Amino acid sequence: MIINSQRFGELDVPENKIITMVKPVLGFEHLSQYCLVELEEMRPFVCLQAIEDPATTFIVVNPMIFCAAYKIEVNPKEIADLEIGKLEAVETYVVATIPANPAEISINLQGPILINTENRLGRQLVLVNSKYSVTHRLLDEETVMAAQEEHELATV
Repeated sequence: MIINSQRFGELDVPENKIITMVKPVLGFEHLSQYCLVELEEMRPFVCLQAIEDPATTFIVVNPMIFCAAYKIEVNPKEIADLEIGKLEAVETYVVATIPANPAEISINLQGPILINTENRLGRQLVLVNSKYSVTHRLLDEETVMAAQEEHELATV
């Protein structure tokens, strides 16, 4: 299937790679079909491209890359619509916000997106009473300060 994307132009997406969101991404209730676009230069981030809207692309990432202790507790009723046969078949992503200042990159740990890789069904969860933030910074203040100091020394 050929789809259009403002960010990537024309994409040839095999039918078996189309993800159907059984519960939509919050704020995008009118969109139900997506595909993952992986680009080497963006790793570890990937793009979740809406098929019905060429302008809608979410930058997502596996949260375990940045938060090894990330764990979500899910009510089985919440994910029954994903028809999960094996837990290993479920991939978890979180939406990333990547502003111009890299020190402000954050990920939304409170709204993970689960995708069943066997049947390509997906949904976003909203974790209530969670210790996680919607704007979890990837770099702490010490790391940012050290990088800024290093950059200032290098330009002297």
